[in-house]
Amino acid sequence: MIATPLMINALTTDLYQLTMAAGYWRAGLTEPATFELFVRRLPPRRAFLIAAGLDDALAFLESIRFTEEERNWLRALTQFAHVPSGFFDDYLRQFSFTGAVSAVSEGTPIFQDEPILRVTAPLPEAQLVETALLATVAFATSVASKAARVVHAAAGRPVIEFGARRAHGVHAGLAAARAAFIGGCDGTSLVDAAYRYGIPTSGTMAHSWVQTFADEVDAFREFSRTFPESAVYLLDTYDTVAATDKLIASGLKPPMVRLDSGEIVSLSREVRAKLDAAGLQATRIFATGDLDEYRIGTIVKEGAPIDGFGVGTALSTVSDAPALSAVYKLVEVHRHGESAGVIKRSPGKHTWPCPKQVWRVMENGSPVSDLIAGVGEAPPPNAVPLLQPAMEHGRRLTPTPPLAEIRESSRRAVAALPERLLSLDAAADYPVAISAPLDAARVTASRYDR
Repeated sequence: MIATPLMINALTTDLYQLTMAAGYWRAGLTEPATFELFVRRLPPRRAFLIAAGLDDALAFLESIRFTEEERNWLRALTQFAHVPSGFFDDYLRQFSFTGAVSAVSEGTPIFQDEPILRVTAPLPEAQLVETALLATVAFATSVASKAARVVHAAAGRPVIEFGARRAHGVHAGLAAARAAFIGGCDGTSLVDAAYRYGIPTSGTMAHSWVQTFADEVDAFREFSRTFPESAVYLLDTYDTVAATDKLIASGLKPPMVRLDSGEIVSLSREVRAKLDAAGLQATRIFATGDLDEYRIGTIVKEGAPIDGFGVGTALSTVSDAPALSAVYKLVEVHRHGESAGVIKRSPGKHTWPCPKQVWRVMENGSPVSDLIAGVGEAPPPNAVPLLQPAMEHGRRLTPTPPLAEIRESSRRAVAALPERLLSLDAAADYPVAISAPLDAARVTASRYDR
């Protein structure tokens, strides 16, 4: 296993981050500033999200540098024609992220408006990293949240992530495999994800394997020669029921068969009955084919004899909610050594000032409400802080836990949520309050802003 970061470099940013950084540098605005990354609104039919992507985000912050080639390319852009050469030759040449990060642990359920990441760094540094942090954390959080829904719908049956081929690029497929595992999937078909992160791999055969042979049974027999203990036979290349009959007549005893099309509920019952009658009760049935949490929920509700699911497109693209309303907003600046909370007053996009903590109030091991408060405010009774220090001076404070450990922690956290939040069509009604001092600080900042 090798946990190497995804390919993200210093130019993984929007142009306006660089133009602002140049402007900050020229104006001498390099004192510390704090930004917070949060989700404004939960997607439809979501009552919670699962935080993910922190490991890749921290890896990016640790590694961000501008090469000479990148600096020279930027210098030649028309937009930078009036930027002093010192910005490229001195500032960007020595650039690295030197700030601090506090974050919600991966696998933690979160809700709207709650900071997932808090970044404090010299203003140009904190500004430059916005695009990569948003893309990394928002996508992984979206996939992990989708996976938690799919896994809950499967009601204890294993779910394998099969989505790399449908992802929006190979890097997205890799990030999706990791996030889906955090959200509760049992494995992935993507070999690179297994190599990098230690996720269990799973795979069967394609229809092309069956089509290569003149007879389906020959395809099954030949596959069994190489994989006698793990062969999974794909039954629906031509006719699912006929293939089941041929398999039984062949005398093969497969560990598992796969159904990839057709009316899964009725087909699985017919296949199960034939297998059982032939003494193949140990042969399990695995279902794939454009599945999502709703289809899986129906299959489970109708009592279909399915032992596991493979889910691809719905996971790797989060097909029903492919984008989160994640934002990265300035909440505090230092002006001449004095800190000042700042806000945004835009309708529907307002923010609260100052660095924040999220306190989760627990009762009997279950969360009952959250409080967003200013850092330093006294916590409410029976509350635990969600944001924990993750980085100081541009370096991680602790290694990332093993992915299996993150997954198990997330499983426990989701199981502890109020039952009403786990419904596939749950209302987003978990109580998240703003502390009175923080609300008052917003009013003060609003007056100051005028």
